[in-house]
Amino acid sequence: MSLKVTVDGNARLRATAHPLRLQILSLLTGAKLSAAELARELDTTQANASYHLRVLARCGLVVEAGEEKIRGGVAKRYRHPWDADAKTADRTGFAEPLGRTYVEAAVQELVRRQAYAAPGPSVSTDAELWVTPETWRTVTRLIGEASKLMHAEAKPPRTETTIRANLTVLAFPMKPPQKLGSTRPGGPIDAVS
Repeated sequence: MSLKVTVDGNARLRATAHPLRLQILSLLTGAKLSAAELARELDTTQANASYHLRVLARCGLVVEAGEEKIRGGVAKRYRHPWDADAKTADRTGFAEPLGRTYVEAAVQELVRRQAYAAPGPSVSTDAELWVTPETWRTVTRLIGEASKLMHAEAKPPRTETTIRANLTVLAFPMKPPQKLGSTRPGGPIDAVS
């Protein structure tokens, strides 16, 4: 079964433009959790976790995954659509350019995650290059494959024999600079004295 999200890409981008929501999506990739369980894992209130779950659910970025009776009440569990039958769904990109708010949330979340970096092999790259369209298609395909693999193999938090790992990639085509030597939209780089 493949999940079809009918919400436009801009709404999905806005919904993910918050560091806590990025954490929720990561946690719900490998596990079905309730708002209370998310709140405990994220060290936030249940009301806050519930609010962010509703925002993500409105855009189809999380879905209900059953209910559980707890102390006379009912707790809904949620999952990320990458989970279960939707692991093969194509969620590797957005039709619209990444908005500044999304990028800022991703950077803030990356800084938080980096504080937990463990010793061991890691990969890093930073590049602003001119490449052929064929090369760009290959790069985005490989990034998509890496993302799908990470999501498909995600396990519940703290599962024995797993490691906690981060994969953050912001890859996007860029407009050519307006002037030779320009490094920002609309003008040349400021001179350094």
